[in-house]
Amino acid sequence: MFLKAALWVACLAPALWLTHGALTDGLGANPIEKITLVTGKAALTILIVTLAVTPIRRVSGWNRIIQLRRPLGLFAFFYVVLHLLTYVTLDLYFDFAAVGEDILKRPYITVGFAAFLLLVPLAITSTKGWIRRLGKRWQALHSLVYVASVLAIIHFLWKTKADFREVGVYASVLGVLLLSRVPGWYTRRRMRALRPNAQRVQT
Repeated sequence: MFLKAALWVACLAPALWLTHGALTDGLGANPIEKITLVTGKAALTILIVTLAVTPIRRVSGWNRIIQLRRPLGLFAFFYVVLHLLTYVTLDLYFDFAAVGEDILKRPYITVGFAAFLLLVPLAITSTKGWIRRLGKRWQALHSLVYVASVLAIIHFLWKTKADFREVGVYASVLGVLLLSRVPGWYTRRRMRALRPNAQRVQT
């Protein structure tokens, strides 16, 4: 209970800070840019923390942490939606023709929108009901989170025009998390390859 309460407080902090800043005129000379930046960083940070849950559980043996994966993923999607809405509503004032043109012509918008589209089905199918309906396909579908994370890093990289150190930190952490999955992926692939051979021996 305490763990989930702490998660909610931590994940809502960026939104509460932005709300306070908007109400007190504390978002600086370019509030739209500030909102876009904060929501984007919050989405990427929480998404990477979500990916870290399983490796932390495997290394530490702390199984309760797995309970945080779903709310973390939904909070990441929450900030992705806020990030996109800021761009569509505050930046382009619902000019959907301009949005479409940006998606087609500006590469960092293209990859960012692609990351959003990949995350939509993951958010929709995050419930226990969908896990039961999809069975083994659920795990395959939710592997798209890795692709979405890489696209989000590329989106951040191409948007950054000066200091690349921060995006480098995000990319390094994501790289470590992806590499930590390689042994598990390799083991599962070996098990699938050996299973038909074992069945042939039994027959």
